[in-house]
Amino acid sequence: MKSLRAWASAGRSRDPRHAFTADCRLALVVLTVDAVATWASPEQRAGNLLLLALTAVYSALPVTLRRVAPWPALLLLLPTLAVPLLGAPQPVTLPAAFAILTYTVAARLSLRAATAAALLLWTPALAGVLMLPERLIGEHGVPPVFLALNNGLIGLVVFLVGRAVHGRRVTARALEERAIAAESNQRALAEQAVADERRRIARELHDVVAHNVSVMGVLATGARRVLRANPDTADEALTTIEETSRSAMRELRRMLGVLRTETETDTEMAPQPGIAGLEELADQVRDAGLPTTLRIDGTPATLEPGVALTVYRIVQEALTNALKHAGPATAQVRLSFGIYWLIVEVFDTGRGPAPGSEHGAGHGLVGMRERVALYGGTLRVGPRPGGGFRVYAKIPVD
Repeated sequence: MKSLRAWASAGRSRDPRHAFTADCRLALVVLTVDAVATWASPEQRAGNLLLLALTAVYSALPVTLRRVAPWPALLLLLPTLAVPLLGAPQPVTLPAAFAILTYTVAARLSLRAATAAALLLWTPALAGVLMLPERLIGEHGVPPVFLALNNGLIGLVVFLVGRAVHGRRVTARALEERAIAAESNQRALAEQAVADERRRIARELHDVVAHNVSVMGVLATGARRVLRANPDTADEALTTIEETSRSAMRELRRMLGVLRTETETDTEMAPQPGIAGLEELADQVRDAGLPTTLRIDGTPATLEPGVALTVYRIVQEALTNALKHAGPATAQVRLSFGIYWLIVEVFDTGRGPAPGSEHGAGHGLVGMRERVALYGGTLRVGPRPGGGFRVYAKIPVD
């Protein structure tokens, strides 16, 4: 994996300053080689050294820009094509710069862009070789066609090498992305497997707890029936209920421990709110800027903790949506306790849902529906005829 990443990032310059610094070093190396070649060649030393040095330095400038600005570097190199046509001394830097820039565009650009850049660079170069003056032809000792063919083959080889490097980098990048995706999928599958196993264990523990609770109910019924007639038998039943209840609590703690994730904190295990927390919830919404009133009709019945929590979550979600979407408005929460049904109604006087939106559709609405359906109730949500939005839930008391 590390080698793939190293190869994939070899041709990518994450920091242009680092790329420019490295290319300046490469240009200095080329100039050093040119200086050594000039010193070793009596013909070069016999010529105009100042003009030769200026031409070498100018030819090295595009090398410093080859990665940070490849197209300006190509345009900067094109004027050097006039050097052989004018009969000026040609430094080693000039053909080296052509080869380096050809490799660079082939290795870094797309095929179409690289081909266009190579043609822009080599078409005038080969045309210039064919247009060499007769006196220079005699110096080279070969016809211009052969010189052009030789230079073209060199450029083609350099271009193909660059394309091969480009393909290798693309392949390495693709393999790196696939490896990262596979690692992510493997992690997700592992987490899913853990979650599935936890759910399976929780279901098994649930069966154990449910069995113990059922046994406790049966024993409690029997103990109540024989309590006066046979106190000893009732005492034995109560003792069994005590032991069974402790066993059920132990298994229940294990089940909660299995279902609890590593990211949960102790605050998430705090007692759940119920009907008594609605007034505090209304105060919080009022403090947030939405005037809210709470109205309770009928005689409040003793609700199961799960039903009380469901009522609280419905009101909480409805008021949160009103706070987000209603705008300048007021909200009202109504709880109506009947003999068989509890009706929870939350509505606001705001501007209602925006066109094309569903005002709370999503996880919040799905959660409300699931909670209400769990206790055999019904849920209706939608805009009010007079404006605003309304949440209506009807839940069985028993």
